[in-house]
Amino acid sequence: MTHIATATAYNNSLEALMKRQTTMSNTQEQLTTGKRVNRASDDPAAAARAERALAAEARSTASQRAVDASNNAMALTESALGDAGELLQQIREKLVQAGDASLTDADRKSLAAEVGEMRKQLLSIANRTDGAGTYLFGGQSADQAPFVDAAGGVQFAGQAGAQQSASGEPLPLTVDGQVAWMSAGSGNGVFATGATVSNGSAWIDAGSVTDPSQITGASYRIAFDASSSPTTYSIYSPPSATTPMAGQAGIAFKSPQAIQVDGMSATISGSPADGDTFTIAPSTPISVFGAVDQALADLNTTNRTSSQNTQANTLNIASLDSVMGQLQATRSQVGATLDRVEGVTNRLSALKLASQTERSNAEDVDMTQAISDFSSQQTGYDAALKSYSMVQKLSLFNYLG
Repeated sequence: MTHIATATAYNNSLEALMKRQTTMSNTQEQLTTGKRVNRASDDPAAAARAERALAAEARSTASQRAVDASNNAMALTESALGDAGELLQQIREKLVQAGDASLTDADRKSLAAEVGEMRKQLLSIANRTDGAGTYLFGGQSADQAPFVDAAGGVQFAGQAGAQQSASGEPLPLTVDGQVAWMSAGSGNGVFATGATVSNGSAWIDAGSVTDPSQITGASYRIAFDASSSPTTYSIYSPPSATTPMAGQAGIAFKSPQAIQVDGMSATISGSPADGDTFTIAPSTPISVFGAVDQALADLNTTNRTSSQNTQANTLNIASLDSVMGQLQATRSQVGATLDRVEGVTNRLSALKLASQTERSNAEDVDMTQAISDFSSQQTGYDAALKSYSMVQKLSLFNYLG
């Protein structure tokens, strides 16, 4: 037969009460904080999972800040390129207007003044910043103005390449201004035409490529002989050659005539004088500002014949089209980058949500279950209190009294 001392009964009941009270207090804390794991000792494994998820969430947030910086820079760059394209289109319209044979030298100078103001705006766009001091077209050296208007024309003072954001997937913060603004091809982008000697009324257009596989990269001279009828032309390559190319000597000319050689075609119109000479040569790099400056110089040149003005205008429009195409290509690349930014943003958002879900699964409490548990624990605690109260009344002294 087992005998239990009164003190032991009291201690056992009190210990049970304290355990129930502690359990109920822990459940109440979970209900208050909404978390099942409030300290590592509550569940070490779950706490470790939550910590890893929190670190992943922090990395996603930091990466998103870098992505947002790239998105802002590229959006501003895309807008700047759009503004530049609109200005160049306006300049092109002025050159088309200048091609009107009825205009006087004074009229063309007036158009030149308008184009000059647009050139200033173009330079301002090329040196545009993101609002925080970073030049959009500065490349890898974006802390100073990348374009300098020097005596010989606008020069690129930046550094090739582009700054990248410090994120898991590097994204550009700047654009290589050298490529965007200074690297278009002269003429039609593949080859450039020109008039070396033009005493007659003939002029040559910008030409086009008829067969890319036949292009050799050589230069050509088209020389006219108008000493007898009909006028003929011969093609020489290289231009310094004294003997025409095979099959390209003494060809009868009739305006307008498409002259074809090695996969290229250029049309000469008008009446060439004896000895007039035109050239076809591979394109060379030309900048946006170089194309505009050449147009300005030609608009300000006086005492030219109608055909000379037409020739200059034709080639200047071709150069503008080339630099506009280069800026548009850069704008397309920026647009592609913005698409990438959107994709990276979506992936980071998904990763952040997954991390938050993992963290929630590891440490958050099931509120419905917790409320039910708390209710059961409260009921048990009340029962334990009543039991303890009854045990206290079982003392021998109670009966003796």
